Amino acid sequence: MADDERMGDSGVMQPAHRLVRIELDEAGTPRRSAEAEHERAIAIYDILEDNSFALVDQDGAPLDGPFHLYLRAEGRHIRFDIRTDSDSELSQFYMALGPLRRVMRDYFQVCDTYYEAIRTKSPSQIQAIDMGRRALHNEGADILRSRLDGRVSTDEMTSRRLFTLICVLQAR
Repeated sequence: MADDERMGDSGVMQPAHRLVRIELDEAGTPRRSAEAEHERAIAIYDILEDNSFALVDQDGAPLDGPFHLYLRAEGRHIRFDIRTDSDSELSQFYMALGPLRRVMRDYFQVCDTYYEAIRTKSPSQIQAIDMGRRALHNEGADILRSRLDGRVSTDEMTSRRLFTLICVLQAR
């Protein structure tokens, strides 16, 4: 058995540092656009297909999973509720959104421009807007990784997808 795998409850090998379930607590959240719903579905699917996610202890060492993650927007914070694959609570913490606000605002604006461009602009114009959108997405993911440092360890792609989910929770 590899160091990053363990036997799951069902007898199937489970990677130790990954998410196997993600839920967004969207109680009281206004309905979002079809595009935002589509982004949510894709981000969750992509994370569950391939991710690197580990809760870290006080010494910075990764704890074994796999993990369930519940995300909820609460005012100006996102609540991270991390549980075992048998749904026992491991950690719960709040992350202030202040450091992400500017990049999220810019990201939402560029996404709106991108979705409009798909209907009316040339492929080269769409590509230019998409490059800006990706750059903001990368910036948001980098900020998120630094904000989670000391609590959660993720790879670049997982943090990009988590940034998408946080944006979905903030979308109006």
